[in-house]
Amino acid sequence: MINILFVVPELKENPLSTKIFLSFALLIIIGYIIWNFWGLIETIWVEHISPKPFYNHVYLKKQKLPEEQKFILKTQFSFYQKLNRQKQSYFEHRVARFIEAHQFKGKQGIKIDDQKKVLISATAIMLTFGYRDYMIKSLDKFLIYPDAFYSNINKALHKGEFNPGYKAIVFSWEDFMQGYDISNDNFNLGIHEIVHAIHFDFLRPSNESISASIFINQYNKLLQFLKSNKTYKNNLVKSKYIRNYAFTNSFEFIAVLIEAFFETPLELRNQFPEMYRYVKKMLNFEMK
Repeated sequence: MINILFVVPELKENPLSTKIFLSFALLIIIGYIIWNFWGLIETIWVEHISPKPFYNHVYLKKQKLPEEQKFILKTQFSFYQKLNRQKQSYFEHRVARFIEAHQFKGKQGIKIDDQKKVLISATAIMLTFGYRDYMIKSLDKFLIYPDAFYSNINKALHKGEFNPGYKAIVFSWEDFMQGYDISNDNFNLGIHEIVHAIHFDFLRPSNESISASIFINQYNKLLQFLKSNKTYKNNLVKSKYIRNYAFTNSFEFIAVLIEAFFETPLELRNQFPEMYRYVKKMLNFEMK
């Protein structure tokens, strides 16, 4: 039997390395405390003082879209066209990131092209443009049919739906495009279904983002306002300004109301200024 002796050299303590390690660890702990304290202060700010985050747009490096995709924004998306040059660069960056982060799948032979990716992503970014957190974590794919499709959820034909279990929004492309072709009827399928995804995402207990705080806080205030002002709500119903489907439940109500906010903002502000202000605060964006 052969005995082999391994000799391990004695490790000498390195005071400098220890100090560097302890300093680095201390910086991490201090940074963590400051970050959480900052988050607490910002949450108190948006819930009790002003429904605006401390900042929205900070990017180490802004992404750009390929020219053919940017051309679609320039020629087919009016929201982007109305932004100043700096905000257009922010919008373009977010659209590029959104396209990268999501799957787009064609159904029943429909082809996925740049127009579909850009217009769907631009709709989502438009809705979250007032927020710092613009990704919708409860959503990772879009299924696109050529027209109305059979839904297994309620065994009927649908134009669009949000499926939280599958983390997907399903669209009829014909109806999605009609939402932009007719821009003043307060009906936009893309806006409607993506609002459902945003709403669902912000209601998750694990979502502690400042964006969720802003949306839910103002949403609850709007519901409380309507609950305590029956005459106001009755006048809204009688006006036919928004379609009756909005009064199915609170989820449909806010989706339909936000459609109107983007499609006919001046009419909403003139007829129902209180609701306009709640939605403006809820999205942290003003339509003109």
